[in-house]
Amino acid sequence: MKISIRQMEIFLEVARVGHLTKVAEKLGLSQSAVSMSIKELENIIGYKLFDRINKKLALNEKGRAFADAIAPLVSKLEDIEEEFKNDENSGELLIGVSTTIADYLIPPIICDYMKSYPNVKVKLKVGNTRDIVRMIEAGEVDIGFVEGNVDSTAIKQEIVGLDELIVVTGNPNYFDSEKEYFIDTLLEKPWILREEGSGTREVFLTHLGDMAAQVNLFLELGHPESIKNMLIQSRSCFSCLPRVSVMKELERKELYEVRIKNMKFERHFLLIYHKDKYKTTLLNKFIYFVRMQLGKILQR
Repeated sequence: MKISIRQMEIFLEVARVGHLTKVAEKLGLSQSAVSMSIKELENIIGYKLFDRINKKLALNEKGRAFADAIAPLVSKLEDIEEEFKNDENSGELLIGVSTTIADYLIPPIICDYMKSYPNVKVKLKVGNTRDIVRMIEAGEVDIGFVEGNVDSTAIKQEIVGLDELIVVTGNPNYFDSEKEYFIDTLLEKPWILREEGSGTREVFLTHLGDMAAQVNLFLELGHPESIKNMLIQSRSCFSCLPRVSVMKELERKELYEVRIKNMKFERHFLLIYHKDKYKTTLLNKFIYFVRMQLGKILQR
Protein backbone atom coordinates (compact mmCIF):
# COMPACT_ATOMS: atom_id res chain seq x y z
CA MET A 1 0.00 0.00 0.00
CA LYS A 2 1.48 3.35 -1.06
CA ILE A 3 -0.62 5.49 1.30
CA SER A 4 0.79 5.56 4.83
CA ILE A 5 -1.15 5.76 8.07
CA ARG A 6 0.71 8.98 8.90
CA GLN A 7 -0.45 10.56 5.64
CA MET A 8 -4.04 9.65 6.46
CA GLU A 9 -3.72 11.10 9.97
CA ILE A 10 -2.27 14.36 8.61
CA PHE A 11 -4.96 14.54 5.93
CA LEU A 12 -7.79 14.09 8.45
CA GLU A 13 -6.30 16.74 10.74
CA VAL A 14 -5.98 19.23 7.87
CA ALA A 15 -9.58 18.41 6.86
CA ARG A 16 -10.72 19.16 10.41
CA VAL A 17 -8.66 22.32 11.02
CA GLY A 18 -8.24 23.79 7.56
CA HIS A 19 -4.89 25.49 8.24
CA LEU A 20 -1.47 23.92 7.57
CA THR A 21 0.24 26.04 10.22
CA LYS A 22 -2.11 24.96 13.02
CA VAL A 23 -1.83 21.31 11.99
CA ALA A 24 1.95 21.54 11.92
CA GLU A 25 1.99 23.04 15.43
CA LYS A 26 -0.32 20.35 16.81
CA LEU A 27 1.57 17.44 15.23
CA GLY A 28 5.04 18.84 15.90
CA LEU A 29 5.93 19.06 12.22
CA SER A 30 7.05 21.83 9.91
CA GLN A 31 4.46 23.46 7.68
CA SER A 32 6.38 22.28 4.63
CA ALA A 33 6.26 18.68 5.90
CA VAL A 34 2.48 18.87 6.26
CA SER A 35 2.14 20.44 2.82
CA MET A 36 4.38 17.80 1.27
CA SER A 37 2.40 15.00 2.89
CA ILE A 38 -0.83 16.31 1.38
CA LYS A 39 0.76 16.72 -2.06
CA GLU A 40 2.17 13.19 -1.98
CA LEU A 41 -1.24 11.84 -0.97
CA GLU A 42 -2.93 13.70 -3.83
CA ASN A 43 -0.31 12.39 -6.27
CA ILE A 44 -0.94 8.81 -5.13
CA ILE A 45 -4.71 9.16 -5.45
CA GLY A 46 -4.52 11.20 -8.65
CA TYR A 47 -6.94 13.94 -7.52
CA LYS A 48 -6.85 17.22 -5.65
CA LEU A 49 -8.53 16.79 -2.27
CA PHE A 50 -8.81 20.40 -1.09
CA ASP A 51 -10.01 23.76 -2.36
CA ARG A 52 -8.41 26.92 -1.00
CA ILE A 53 -11.26 29.22 0.08
CA ASN A 54 -10.70 32.44 2.03
CA LYS A 55 -7.17 31.36 2.99
CA LYS A 56 -8.50 28.10 4.38
CA LEU A 57 -8.27 24.58 2.98
CA ALA A 58 -11.71 23.02 2.47
CA LEU A 59 -12.41 19.49 1.31
CA ASN A 60 -13.74 19.19 -2.22
CA GLU A 61 -16.09 16.39 -3.30
CA LYS A 62 -13.21 13.91 -3.75
CA GLY A 63 -11.72 14.94 -0.41
CA ARG A 64 -15.02 14.42 1.42
CA ALA A 65 -15.42 10.96 -0.07
CA PHE A 66 -11.84 10.04 0.85
CA ALA A 67 -12.26 11.35 4.41
CA ASP A 68 -15.46 9.34 4.89
CA ALA A 69 -13.69 6.21 3.65
CA ILE A 70 -10.55 6.40 5.80
CA ALA A 71 -11.80 7.98 9.04
CA PRO A 72 -13.22 4.69 10.44
CA LEU A 73 -9.99 2.86 9.50
CA VAL A 74 -7.75 5.37 11.24
CA SER A 75 -10.02 5.42 14.29
CA LYS A 76 -9.95 1.63 14.52
CA LEU A 77 -6.15 1.54 14.24
CA GLU A 78 -5.89 4.13 17.02
CA ASP A 79 -8.14 1.99 19.22
CA ILE A 80 -6.03 -1.11 18.56
CA GLU A 81 -2.83 0.79 19.31
CA GLU A 82 -4.33 2.14 22.54
CA GLU A 83 -5.40 -1.30 23.71
CA PHE A 84 -2.02 -2.91 23.20
CA LYS A 85 -0.17 0.08 24.61
CA ASN A 86 -2.13 0.17 27.86
CA ASP A 87 -3.12 -2.31 30.52
CA GLU A 88 -6.62 -3.70 29.90
CA ASN A 89 -7.76 -2.33 33.27
CA SER A 90 -6.54 1.21 32.67
CA GLY A 91 -7.31 3.87 30.12
CA GLU A 92 -10.02 6.36 29.22
CA LEU A 93 -13.58 5.71 28.08
CA LEU A 94 -15.80 8.28 26.39
CA ILE A 95 -19.44 7.41 27.01
CA GLY A 96 -22.49 9.17 25.57
CA VAL A 97 -25.57 9.00 27.79
CA SER A 98 -29.10 10.24 27.15
CA THR A 99 -30.65 12.54 29.75
CA THR A 100 -32.89 10.05 31.57
CA ILE A 101 -30.13 7.46 31.91
CA ALA A 102 -27.61 10.12 32.97
CA ASP A 103 -29.84 11.49 35.71
CA TYR A 104 -31.49 8.40 37.16
CA LEU A 105 -29.52 5.28 36.26
CA ILE A 106 -25.87 5.73 35.35
CA PRO A 107 -24.35 7.70 38.33
CA PRO A 108 -24.30 4.85 40.88
CA ILE A 109 -23.13 2.43 38.18
CA ILE A 110 -20.18 4.66 37.24
CA CYS A 111 -19.28 5.16 40.91
CA ASP A 112 -19.24 1.39 41.52
CA TYR A 113 -17.24 0.82 38.35
CA MET A 114 -14.57 3.37 39.26
CA LYS A 115 -14.21 1.79 42.71
CA SER A 116 -13.52 -1.55 41.04
CA TYR A 117 -11.30 -0.08 38.31
CA PRO A 118 -9.62 3.03 39.78
CA ASN A 119 -7.16 3.30 36.87
CA VAL A 120 -9.93 3.82 34.32
CA LYS A 121 -11.08 7.36 33.59
CA VAL A 122 -14.70 7.64 32.43
CA LYS A 123 -15.90 10.78 30.68
CA LEU A 124 -19.64 11.19 30.20
CA LYS A 125 -21.24 13.30 27.49
CA VAL A 126 -24.94 13.92 28.07
CA GLY A 127 -27.63 14.84 25.55
CA ASN A 128 -30.92 13.59 24.18
CA THR A 129 -31.04 10.46 22.05
CA ARG A 130 -30.54 12.40 18.83
CA ASP A 131 -27.45 14.11 20.29
CA ILE A 132 -25.86 10.81 21.33
CA VAL A 133 -26.53 9.25 17.91
CA ARG A 134 -24.75 12.21 16.29
CA MET A 135 -21.77 11.78 18.67
CA ILE A 136 -21.51 8.08 17.79
CA GLU A 137 -21.66 8.82 14.07
CA ALA A 138 -18.96 11.49 14.45
CA GLY A 139 -16.71 9.26 16.57
CA GLU A 140 -16.88 11.67 19.52
CA VAL A 141 -17.72 8.89 22.01
CA ASP A 142 -16.88 5.19 22.20
CA ILE A 143 -20.39 3.95 22.95
CA GLY A 144 -23.75 5.38 23.97
CA PHE A 145 -26.65 4.44 26.23
CA VAL A 146 -29.97 5.82 25.02
CA GLU A 147 -33.69 5.24 25.07
CA GLY A 148 -36.01 5.41 22.09
CA ASN A 149 -35.50 4.49 18.47
CA VAL A 150 -32.21 4.83 16.63
CA ASP A 151 -32.44 5.13 12.85
CA SER A 152 -28.91 5.11 11.48
CA THR A 153 -27.22 2.65 9.14
CA ALA A 154 -23.87 3.54 10.74
CA ILE A 155 -24.90 2.39 14.21
CA LYS A 156 -25.34 -1.01 15.83
CA GLN A 157 -27.68 -1.32 18.80
CA GLU A 158 -28.26 -3.85 21.57
CA ILE A 159 -31.09 -3.95 24.13
CA VAL A 160 -29.83 -3.58 27.70
CA GLY A 161 -33.08 -2.98 29.61
CA LEU A 162 -36.78 -2.21 29.53
CA ASP A 163 -38.30 1.00 30.87
CA GLU A 164 -41.90 2.02 31.46
CA LEU A 165 -43.24 5.51 30.87
CA ILE A 166 -46.27 6.66 32.82
CA VAL A 167 -48.70 9.56 32.59
CA VAL A 168 -48.44 11.90 35.57
CA THR A 169 -50.01 15.10 36.85
CA GLY A 170 -49.60 17.32 39.88
CA ASN A 171 -53.29 17.57 40.74
CA PRO A 172 -54.90 14.61 42.56
CA ASN A 173 -58.36 16.13 42.10
CA TYR A 174 -58.02 16.05 38.33
CA PHE A 175 -58.84 12.35 38.13
CA ASP A 176 -59.98 9.29 40.06
CA SER A 177 -56.93 7.27 41.11
CA GLU A 178 -59.03 4.10 41.16
CA LYS A 179 -60.07 4.44 37.52
CA GLU A 180 -58.32 3.79 34.24
CA TYR A 181 -58.65 6.40 31.50
CA PHE A 182 -58.59 6.12 27.74
CA ILE A 183 -55.70 8.29 26.62
CA ASP A 184 -57.78 10.15 24.01
CA THR A 185 -59.97 11.60 26.80
CA LEU A 186 -56.92 13.35 28.27
CA LEU A 187 -55.27 14.77 25.17
CA GLU A 188 -57.22 18.04 25.25
CA LYS A 189 -55.66 18.82 28.64
CA PRO A 190 -52.45 20.90 28.62
CA TRP A 191 -49.41 18.65 28.15
CA ILE A 192 -45.74 19.29 28.88
CA LEU A 193 -43.36 17.17 26.81
CA ARG A 194 -39.62 16.83 26.28
CA GLU A 195 -37.98 18.59 23.34
CA GLU A 196 -37.83 17.13 19.84
CA GLY A 197 -35.09 14.52 19.60
CA SER A 198 -35.88 13.15 23.06
CA GLY A 199 -36.43 9.40 23.28
CA THR A 200 -39.12 9.92 25.93
CA ARG A 201 -41.14 12.20 23.66
CA GLU A 202 -40.68 9.93 20.65
CA VAL A 203 -41.91 6.83 22.48
CA PHE A 204 -45.00 8.61 23.82
CA LEU A 205 -46.02 10.08 20.45
CA THR A 206 -45.24 6.86 18.58
CA HIS A 207 -47.54 4.89 20.88
CA LEU A 208 -50.29 7.45 20.32
CA GLY A 209 -50.12 6.96 16.56
CA ASP A 210 -52.72 9.06 14.75
CA MET A 211 -53.87 10.50 18.11
CA ALA A 212 -50.53 12.33 18.47
CA ALA A 213 -51.99 15.21 16.44
CA GLN A 214 -54.61 15.71 19.17
CA VAL A 215 -52.10 16.42 21.95
CA ASN A 216 -52.59 19.91 23.39
CA LEU A 217 -48.88 20.73 23.63
CA PHE A 218 -48.68 23.45 26.26
CA LEU A 219 -44.92 23.52 26.79
CA GLU A 220 -41.69 21.80 25.68
CA LEU A 221 -38.81 21.48 28.13
CA GLY A 222 -35.38 19.92 27.75
CA HIS A 223 -35.09 18.11 31.05
CA PRO A 224 -37.31 15.77 33.14
CA GLU A 225 -36.57 17.76 36.31
CA SER A 226 -37.91 20.94 34.67
CA ILE A 227 -41.06 19.11 33.61
CA LYS A 228 -41.61 17.70 37.11
CA ASN A 229 -41.21 21.12 38.70
CA MET A 230 -43.69 22.64 36.27
CA LEU A 231 -46.22 19.86 36.90
CA ILE A 232 -45.95 20.36 40.67
CA GLN A 233 -46.30 24.13 40.41
CA SER A 234 -49.01 24.37 37.77
CA ARG A 235 -51.03 21.36 39.01
CA SER A 236 -53.12 21.50 35.83
CA CYS A 237 -50.88 19.83 33.27
CA PHE A 238 -50.08 16.28 32.25
CA SER A 239 -46.90 14.65 31.03
CA CYS A 240 -45.50 11.24 30.14
CA LEU A 241 -42.23 10.48 31.94
CA PRO A 242 -40.10 7.44 32.80
CA ARG A 243 -41.31 5.79 35.99
CA VAL A 244 -37.72 5.71 37.24
CA SER A 245 -37.58 9.52 37.03
CA VAL A 246 -40.68 10.17 39.18
CA MET A 247 -40.45 7.52 41.90
CA LYS A 248 -39.60 9.99 44.68
CA GLU A 249 -42.32 12.44 43.66
CA LEU A 250 -44.91 9.66 43.58
CA GLU A 251 -43.89 8.51 47.08
CA ARG A 252 -44.06 12.09 48.41
CA LYS A 253 -47.42 12.60 46.67
CA GLU A 254 -46.10 15.58 44.75
CA LEU A 255 -47.02 13.85 41.49
CA TYR A 256 -49.73 11.30 40.76
CA GLU A 257 -49.90 8.51 38.23
CA VAL A 258 -52.86 8.47 35.86
CA ARG A 259 -53.62 4.89 34.90
CA ILE A 260 -54.18 4.46 31.16
CA LYS A 261 -56.55 1.84 29.78
CA ASN A 262 -55.38 -0.59 27.08
CA MET A 263 -52.09 1.17 26.45
CA LYS A 264 -48.58 0.78 27.85
CA PHE A 265 -45.80 3.20 27.10
CA GLU A 266 -42.69 1.03 27.11
CA ARG A 267 -39.29 1.40 25.53
CA HIS A 268 -35.93 -0.26 25.47
CA PHE A 269 -32.74 1.14 26.86
CA LEU A 270 -30.15 0.63 24.14
CA LEU A 271 -26.40 0.27 23.95
CA ILE A 272 -25.28 1.86 20.67
CA TYR A 273 -21.91 2.04 18.93
CA HIS A 274 -20.54 2.71 15.46
CA LYS A 275 -20.56 -0.34 13.19
CA ASP A 276 -16.82 0.20 12.57
CA LYS A 277 -15.95 0.61 16.25
CA TYR A 278 -13.20 -1.67 17.53
CA LYS A 279 -14.27 -2.75 21.02
CA THR A 280 -11.22 -3.15 23.22
CA THR A 281 -11.03 -5.53 26.17
CA LEU A 282 -11.42 -2.53 28.44
CA LEU A 283 -14.56 -1.39 26.64
CA ASN A 284 -16.08 -4.89 26.57
CA LYS A 285 -15.53 -5.26 30.34
CA PHE A 286 -17.16 -1.87 30.94
CA ILE A 287 -20.19 -2.83 28.82
CA TYR A 288 -20.58 -6.10 30.74
CA PHE A 289 -20.38 -4.27 34.07
CA VAL A 290 -23.03 -1.71 33.05
CA ARG A 291 -25.35 -4.42 31.71
CA MET A 292 -25.24 -6.33 35.00
CA GLN A 293 -25.74 -3.25 37.18
CA LEU A 294 -28.48 -1.80 34.99
CA GLY A 295 -30.37 -5.08 35.12
CA LYS A 296 -30.28 -5.04 38.92
CA ILE A 297 -31.59 -1.46 39.11
CA LEU A 298 -34.45 -1.99 36.64
CA GLN A 299 -35.61 -5.17 38.42
CA ARG A 300 -36.17 -3.37 41.73
